[in-house]
Amino acid sequence: MEAVSPQYLTDASGYRGFADNIHTPADEAGVIEVLRTATRTLTPVTIAGAGTGLTGARVPQGGAVLSLEKFRKLEVGQGRARVGPAVTLLEVRDATSPSRQFFAPDPTEITASIGGVIATNASGSRSFRYGSTRRHLLALRVAFMDGRVEEYRRGDRIDFPVPVVPLPCTTKNTAGYRLSPGMDWIDLLCGSEGTLAVVLEAEISVLPIPGELFAGMIFFPSDELALDAVDAWRAHQELRMLEYVDRNSLHMLRGRYPDIPKDALAALLIEAEGDDIDLWEQRLNASSAMVDASWFATNAKDRERFRAFRHSLPELVIEAVVRRGFLKMGTDFAVPLNRNREMLSYYRKRLEESLPGRYVIYGHIGDAHVHVNMLPGSKQESETASALLDEFAQHAVSLGGTVSAEHGLGKRKAKLLPLQYTPEQIEAMRAVKRRLDPHWLLGRGTLFTL
Repeated sequence: MEAVSPQYLTDASGYRGFADNIHTPADEAGVIEVLRTATRTLTPVTIAGAGTGLTGARVPQGGAVLSLEKFRKLEVGQGRARVGPAVTLLEVRDATSPSRQFFAPDPTEITASIGGVIATNASGSRSFRYGSTRRHLLALRVAFMDGRVEEYRRGDRIDFPVPVVPLPCTTKNTAGYRLSPGMDWIDLLCGSEGTLAVVLEAEISVLPIPGELFAGMIFFPSDELALDAVDAWRAHQELRMLEYVDRNSLHMLRGRYPDIPKDALAALLIEAEGDDIDLWEQRLNASSAMVDASWFATNAKDRERFRAFRHSLPELVIEAVVRRGFLKMGTDFAVPLNRNREMLSYYRKRLEESLPGRYVIYGHIGDAHVHVNMLPGSKQESETASALLDEFAQHAVSLGGTVSAEHGLGKRKAKLLPLQYTPEQIEAMRAVKRRLDPHWLLGRGTLFTL
C-alpha cells in the first residue's frame, strides 16, 4: 500500500478524484489479497489503467486504487498473443510486427493499455473493417471481488440467466452491459468498464499484415463533396479506414501542418488493402476531390505520418482545453449509417447557434461515429457545452443511436445511460453487477449512479 500519486487521480479529460491509498501488486496473489481485504472492509476499489480515457472510469472517488502496472506479460505466437493488462498498444504493435502480424483495434491513443482497451471495448479508426476489441479476444483471465480467479475462453457461457437488452442500430456500441441469454463471459466482461472483474491477462487474436496498402489524406473543396464520397466509398470491401476531418479541425491543424491546402474545407483519411491505385484514382476523380493537393502514402513511414496527423487533433484539443482551464467536452455518440448526415447537420446547426468557432468535428465517419469537441473559453460557454452534450445524446438516441460508441460512460457520462435504456433494462444490468460484486465496490460510480 502506498500514498496516491496525482497521476492516478485524473485522466486525459482532466477529470479529477481522490483516494486513500494505492496498491501495485506484482502477481495474482497480491491482487487476490487486495480484493479480499477490500471486500472484508467494504472499501471501494478503482482499477487504474494508463490514464488515456476520457470519461473518468479510472478516476477514484475515494477508497483504494488498484494498479496492474506490473502485469506486463507479452508473448506473441502465430495468430494470437498473451498480454498483461499494463502492456500498451504501442508495445503490442512493436512485438507483433517482426512476425508480420498486427492487433486490429486501433484507438487513436497508442499508449492506452490493453486492460483499458478491454474495459471500454475500444475500437478506433480500423473498426470500420475489423470491429471493436470484443471481436479480437480469445480468452480472459480475471479476478472477482471475492478473490476468485477464472479464465474464460471464447465460447464459455455465463452460468446465470439474463434477459436480452436490445442493441442500437449502430455498428459500434459501448453503453452499458451487453446482455443476452447464454452469452459468452468474454462478451459480458469486455466493455464493463472495470465494474465486474479485474483483468489479469488476455489472449488476443493478431492478424497477418496486408501485403499492400493504399492510404491517402484526401482534401475536398466542400463538406458536401466529402460526405458524398463517404456515401460512395463506404461499401468498398477493401477499405479498412474511413475518417473525417471538418473545416474547423483543418484550421486548428494548419499551425502544425502548414501544407494543408488553404481552400480545403474537409478531408477524409482512408486506408485500403490492395494495390489497385488506378481504381482509386478513378474514384477520387469521380468524387471531385482535390487530388493534386491531397497526400498519399507510398510506404509505412508515410502511413505513420498520417497516424501522427490524426493523433494531432485530439492532442491539440486537449491542449486548448487545459490552456483554457475547463474539462474536455467531447461526444462519443454514433447513429445508424443512414442517419449520418442528419446527425452531422444537427451538430453543426446547434453549434453555430450556440458556440460558433468553438468546436471541431472529426472521427470515424465510416461508422457514422464522429467526435464533436467543444472548446469553451468561459464559464458560461462551458455550461452551454455541457447542455449541448446532453441535447446531442438525446438526439442521437432519437435517431436509433448510442450514447457511447467506443469510450464508455465512466463517471462523467453515467447520467446518459437512462437516455438509451429503459429502467427495466438498466435494472437487468444492475442485477449482474450485484451478482458479481454484491457490495458494489469495484469501480464505484462508474457506469451506474448509486
